[in-house]
Amino acid sequence: MSKIITLNEAVATINNGDTVGIGGNVLHRAPMAFVREMARQKKKQLKIVKTAGAHDIDLLCAVGAVSSVDAGFVSYETKYGLAEHYRKAVQSGEVIANEHACYTVICALRGASMNVPFMPVKGLNAGDLLLENDYFIVVEDPFGSGEPVTLVKSILPDVAVIHVHECDKNGNSIIYGPKFEDVLLSRAAKRVIITTEQIVPEYKIKMKSDRVDIPGFLVSAVVHAPKGASPCSCYQKYDVDHQALSSFIARKEKAEIEAFIKSYETKDYAGERGIQKR
Repeated sequence: MSKIITLNEAVATINNGDTVGIGGNVLHRAPMAFVREMARQKKKQLKIVKTAGAHDIDLLCAVGAVSSVDAGFVSYETKYGLAEHYRKAVQSGEVIANEHACYTVICALRGASMNVPFMPVKGLNAGDLLLENDYFIVVEDPFGSGEPVTLVKSILPDVAVIHVHECDKNGNSIIYGPKFEDVLLSRAAKRVIITTEQIVPEYKIKMKSDRVDIPGFLVSAVVHAPKGASPCSCYQKYDVDHQALSSFIARKEKAEIEAFIKSYETKDYAGERGIQKR
């Protein structure tokens, strides 16, 4: 049975207060069409998980959709500087920043993927992270070495949203180029929503089944979303839209942010017409 639904329908399955794992990395292959639709539907109190975020987290903070962020890094790349909406929300107390190193987010997701409540973290035995984030605890090695061992609490996303290059109607997905932490995220979350540049016939995926990164049995829904990462990049498809990002960063008021979001059309790509025929 096809898992293809509209973007609107997919976002409607996100509940206020959900822990949402966002795929991609900084300005690359973030599922921005889905993020903008969450903003349009006025989702609230979202708990965001990502190793390295930028425009996605900044936009959600700008519209007041976020209650906490677990991330190793939230900022734009060198050209754009700090994520000011995120920074302002954290400074005001509107958003709780559970600060990590990128690797500790990875370890926390590994714990969830293994269905265990915590994961050891090698190399983090001292520092402010241990003091500021309740997700960490240092214990003595229970096997008697006498060495301290840092544990990070597992993070179990209610949903992971991942943008891919292509998949079939059942969600068997292929990512070209850097995969970042998306494969791990798909294994850690309770359910997975895929947004995709192309939906291709099943036989095409079967012909390169060894390249499938996310198997369809993990996927609850597929959204056909060409340019679904824009204004972020998608490897070999399109580059970062610098004009759009500069426009967003210049906007300070909520009405200006909403106008930016409305500048992107939401199209209904559901149904078999989304499948590439050749």
